[in-house]
Amino acid sequence: MRSSGAERPEDDFNGAAIDEQPTMPQAAAAKPDFNGTAIDEQPTMRQVAATPESTAASAADVYKATTMPQTALTKVEGGNGVYNKPRPVISIRNLKKTYFIGKGTRVDALAGVSLEVYPGEFVAIMGPSGSGKSTFMNLLGCLDRPTSGEYWLAGKLVSSLSSDELASIRNRLLGFVFQGFNLLGRATAMKNVQLPMIYSGISKSEQEKRARKVLTLVGLGGRLYHKPTELSGGQQQRVAIARALVNGPSLLLADEPTGNLDSRTSVEIIGVMQALNEQGLTIVLVTHDPKIAQYATRQVSFLDGRIVRDELIQDRRSAIVEWEEMVKGKSAGGTTLVKEVNE
Repeated sequence: MRSSGAERPEDDFNGAAIDEQPTMPQAAAAKPDFNGTAIDEQPTMRQVAATPESTAASAADVYKATTMPQTALTKVEGGNGVYNKPRPVISIRNLKKTYFIGKGTRVDALAGVSLEVYPGEFVAIMGPSGSGKSTFMNLLGCLDRPTSGEYWLAGKLVSSLSSDELASIRNRLLGFVFQGFNLLGRATAMKNVQLPMIYSGISKSEQEKRARKVLTLVGLGGRLYHKPTELSGGQQQRVAIARALVNGPSLLLADEPTGNLDSRTSVEIIGVMQALNEQGLTIVLVTHDPKIAQYATRQVSFLDGRIVRDELIQDRRSAIVEWEEMVKGKSAGGTTLVKEVNE
């Protein structure tokens, strides 16, 4: 199990807007990521139609709403001076959650969990019913408060915030993808994706610009004005992913995102997530399916409110490769991470 005894992160975002957050410098020019790059500059899956550099937007014109602040660096004092050390997106120390049911019935849903998740990881959370994984995800998503312990998100201590402060954190730093899509039935894909930005006070014109670009990113550029009933299950989940990304979250939380999908569509959706993860997005996914967990880079297993296993995936499956084998032909347009498919 990974050690979580690192010193407390001292710097945080201090309520700064997403487009003011620092991002990690590019590790290598040949490996593109979200580091302030415009959506229309993102490569397609397997580079099937990369955008020419001559037409790429300048750094001043980038679509900052999709900049991933989880790649921020914190300066650490070391023996040889100051050096850069990646700051955990998630840092949890001895987190406990206790429920009291009826008269005197005590349930320790989490019994002292410690965990760190670093920028760019794709972590699968597994465990049987009653193991504590759902409680853990609720705490990660700032939907509940721990009984004790600390939860740091992107350098900010969130375990002791007020309800209003937690709501702000959910809107600015977290993206959610649910099993049931949770889309507004009478609203178009554009309107569904614009919803989080309404609460952020973003202008209507900027909302439309960002929604269009992030829907294109997930392969729905031709279905901007379709309603959920006019989309397949996989396309609806892509809308949900786009909605989760539009405010540039530090972390994407996916709770059984393939639970309502068939096996082929599940590969499609996990392929979208893997492609985003390859661009630098940090993802934590809850699943009961060991096959889905094999698409992650790391697996954390819960039992009786404790972490009983934390290991890297050795033989990771590639949903991107599997999806490309299912869908022949190239993606047109050069701005999608996953080929748009008529289903």
